[in-house]
Amino acid sequence: MKRLLTGIAAVALLAACAPSGQDNNDSGATEAPADATEVTFTLNWVPYGEHAPFFYGIQEGFYAEEGIDLKIEPGSGSGNTIKAVAQGQTMFGWADTPPLLNAITSGMEVKSVGVFLQKGPASVEFLADKGFKSIKDLKGKRVGGTPGDAMYATFPALLAANGMAPSDVTVVNMDAANKIAQLAEGQVDAIMGFFHDQGPTIEARTGKQVDHLLFADSGLNLMGLGIVVSDETLSSQKELVGKFVRATQKSWAEAVKNPEAAAKAMVDLAENEPPEEVLVKQLKLAEPLLQLETAGAPGVNTEEQWTDTIGIMADNAGLKDAGEPSKYWDGSHAKGDGS
Repeated sequence: MKRLLTGIAAVALLAACAPSGQDNNDSGATEAPADATEVTFTLNWVPYGEHAPFFYGIQEGFYAEEGIDLKIEPGSGSGNTIKAVAQGQTMFGWADTPPLLNAITSGMEVKSVGVFLQKGPASVEFLADKGFKSIKDLKGKRVGGTPGDAMYATFPALLAANGMAPSDVTVVNMDAANKIAQLAEGQVDAIMGFFHDQGPTIEARTGKQVDHLLFADSGLNLMGLGIVVSDETLSSQKELVGKFVRATQKSWAEAVKNPEAAAKAMVDLAENEPPEEVLVKQLKLAEPLLQLETAGAPGVNTEEQWTDTIGIMADNAGLKDAGEPSKYWDGSHAKGDGS
């Protein structure tokens, strides 16, 4: 039986799926020791290839080696995942950095213990036959976005960084679950989304090539997704936090060496995941975002990276009382050598 638990936030979306539960011997997962600590981990969204390392870590026993019996739950957006962590509904979350900054300045007592996708995956995606080469090519076009998410909030700043006004583009409000279909059907010229998730999905569904323009390559380089934990857990279960971060670092480091095996683990253990070949493409596209050549190991950040992201959010996305990186990030657990 598969390993993905059905979280409350995703019940409606996954209602048609069979209920999930504990893995058994035919899942290929390494069993956690009897005295392991059960840990819940809520994703930013329903499973896609970026999440394969977590399932690979379960299957290969990286979490079990740290005394962790990991239960993975689907999410319904980074904002909801962060809220669930803050309210004690889940121990750890996988969430995007811009909504984390907003959550903390609004009073949520949570922190990052390491951003893994250090180059943000936020992008404008479109069918390749549109031929867009820069953000300026979007002038006069219709771009789909979801109100409330980080990309929607920072899109005006992206336009400004490229010498454009908000009136130069028609933003079409869309539900997150419908953006892919509406792009494929030609209702909009482009959508805001995570290129490594949606691009391979659109290509698999339509047979058409998808291209994208990264926010990070177009004047708005914000850090992406990483591990979120509550301040209470950080203070009361410091050792467990360190073990979880260490196991997750190892899971990512090994998964990007063998994305096919990681994708297979996700097929074995997850629920409602994309086709295996899509998972492989999604994970391979995520790998460069780790910036391993400079970070040294997955999830290792610098003060400068955090300062830059905080500054962009304060200048362009209405982040109030921004403060220093320590307000948002505890870097004591994610080590450069993964130890």
